[in-house]
Amino acid sequence: MEEKLVSIITPMYKGAALVGQTIESVLAQSYKTWEMIIVDDCSPDNGAGAAVVQSYADKDSRVKLICAKVNRGSSGARNQAMEIAKGQYFAFLDSDDIWHADYLSTMMKYIERNDDKTVAIYFSSYRRMNSKCDAELLKPYIFEGKRTFKQLLRHCPIFPSAAIVDTSKLPQKIYFKEELKALRDDYAYWLDIMKNGLCAMGYKDVLVDYRMRDDSMTASKTKMIKPQWKIYRKVLKMNVFSSAWYLFCWGMNGVLKYKVGKK
Repeated sequence: MEEKLVSIITPMYKGAALVGQTIESVLAQSYKTWEMIIVDDCSPDNGAGAAVVQSYADKDSRVKLICAKVNRGSSGARNQAMEIAKGQYFAFLDSDDIWHADYLSTMMKYIERNDDKTVAIYFSSYRRMNSKCDAELLKPYIFEGKRTFKQLLRHCPIFPSAAIVDTSKLPQKIYFKEELKALRDDYAYWLDIMKNGLCAMGYKDVLVDYRMRDDSMTASKTKMIKPQWKIYRKVLKMNVFSSAWYLFCWGMNGVLKYKVGKK
């Protein structure tokens, strides 16, 4: 298979301590045709994170650093990278997560095998790791098969660092909604892509390590209730009853996802 260019989109904020591990996981990929665009979103670290990225960019031209002049949040940082990305495929990778060495090669083969004009988002399963990324906090989150727009309203199995978007399937370039800041902005992006009939497709193999804070497993869901409600009411313009129903479904699925995942 001829390798097609994959643009890796990485927002960074105060990432000096971990971004090197993330970049190393990309450099270790068996799939070699990629560009990695890292946007430092005005990190208050005296340029420490940018210096780490630049040290890699100096050695490998596929790694590119953008230092934002204004803090726009993770959505704005991703948008800034997407504006200059050259690949047909956008792969998202946060600056503290880790790809397994065969992530890109496995996913690109999976995309080729399942090339469907209705599928624009492909995503792998992933592990939920502690802050040091040396032990699992929960069982791997595994999902396989298609997901439609209506199904995504009730439950979103797509993890940003495990997702690849085939931009050739999109009717026009779609960007993240910067007004949502960093909470549920990825979810709104998937919905934007899928709202006109496009689907997402999950792959069962675990290919990504998601670095979780040890104390955030139960707190994060509570923190996301208001942003989730905002998606239904303000972004999708749903009525109160529909919004309440989907919020209930989303909440129940989140509880089940956590309980089933307990080790």
